Amino acid sequence: MSLEIRSRAEAWAIGLSWPLEIDRVNILQATLLAMKRAVERLKITPSFVLIDGSVSPELRAPHKCIPRADDLFPPVSAASILAKTYRDRLMASLDRLYPVYGFKVHKGYGTRLHVRNLKKFGPSRLHRKSFRPVFELIREKQGWLPGI
Repeated sequence: MSLEIRSRAEAWAIGLSWPLEIDRVNILQATLLAMKRAVERLKITPSFVLIDGSVSPELRAPHKCIPRADDLFPPVSAASILAKTYRDRLMASLDRLYPVYGFKVHKGYGTRLHVRNLKKFGPSRLHRKSFRPVFELIREKQGWLPGI
């Protein structure tokens, strides 16, 4: 499906945000930055951008936020598929570097398997410190006390 979308699209691009940035700016802001980067990397300048959600990244192109746009508009659905398949392939690659976590199975989502592996092996440098299970592990290990 992803190959067919890429071959038929006028243009497409992927925008990324890595764990250190996500921890620094928060997950929502990092997502908006990744969207902005994807739009800026397009080989054409879009005349209008539909955004799946209710919060907009800062874009030069005219745009509109529509919650559940990926269910309503085929181009947004296609963009969502490209992002998801890219992320799945990335997680499979990262699984080869860090096999104990099972990234190729859970794709980095907070499943029981992922949390179990985090507790067993501790977080890797790929894990966001702001991801609740990681935050809790770090707090326990460091003897963290609120407000200190």
